[in-house]
Amino acid sequence: MELPATNAPPLFDRKALLTHRARANAEALFLHHAARDEVQDRLHMVNKSFTAPAIVTPQAAVWADVLPDARIVSDEEVLDLMPGAHDLLVHAMALHWANDPVGQLIQCARALKPDGLLLVVCLGGDTLHELRSALSQAEVEETGGLSPRVAPMADLRDLGALLQRVGLALPVADKVPLTAAYRDLWHLMTDLREMGETNAMTERLKHPTRRAVFHRAQQAYAARFTTTEGRLNATFELVCLTGWTPDDSQPKPLRPGSARMSLAQALGTTEGKLSD
Repeated sequence: MELPATNAPPLFDRKALLTHRARANAEALFLHHAARDEVQDRLHMVNKSFTAPAIVTPQAAVWADVLPDARIVSDEEVLDLMPGAHDLLVHAMALHWANDPVGQLIQCARALKPDGLLLVVCLGGDTLHELRSALSQAEVEETGGLSPRVAPMADLRDLGALLQRVGLALPVADKVPLTAAYRDLWHLMTDLREMGETNAMTERLKHPTRRAVFHRAQQAYAARFTTTEGRLNATFELVCLTGWTPDDSQPKPLRPGSARMSLAQALGTTEGKLSD
């Protein structure tokens, strides 16, 4: 399947992203483990058995045992999915790095059977807002300029709207805020590197940053976002999206005027007129 061509430059450098992920430390993937727990909890609440699941993820080892019979698919720009092949598709911790998130969801929706479930977990807009703020302040103060350092991530409302945009029914979007505490800025950046989540934006700086920028960022971070124990707070926002491919068996809203009883009858009370 070919995706529509676009003239816009890619936001993310795919080669750099894959290099970062290849260096990830399995012991540091706590965000994937948190996302996996969310997926399992949500699937337990669904009153349906799935027989043909697939999981799109950059970290196959973390997700391999979530659904033993699932097909594991890498999060390439063109997904290795067949149309109408699955009744459950989990897109796990990758959408925030997609150059074309709408295209990713369209491909997922096409791969689902009627009444199939798409469940997406990704990082949302509040993720690392503390780091973004501290680095921006430090770079402006030390260099007089500003470069892209923390990837922009969509907020809950925008991500939820994508479900309807790709034609999914019964869309639900919610978020799970997580907070981690770090000794200092360098501790946080080391953890991001071991997670494979460091800067892979196409327009990132290609030369080393001055040490003074990081020292100033540490000061700015500590001045605004410290715990009572003096550690640095870092926010990671998990956004969870669910939507179903349309099917005649799904509940549908009634047509206006088709109700067979009034609200007062439904509530067992007497209907009255408002006073003038």
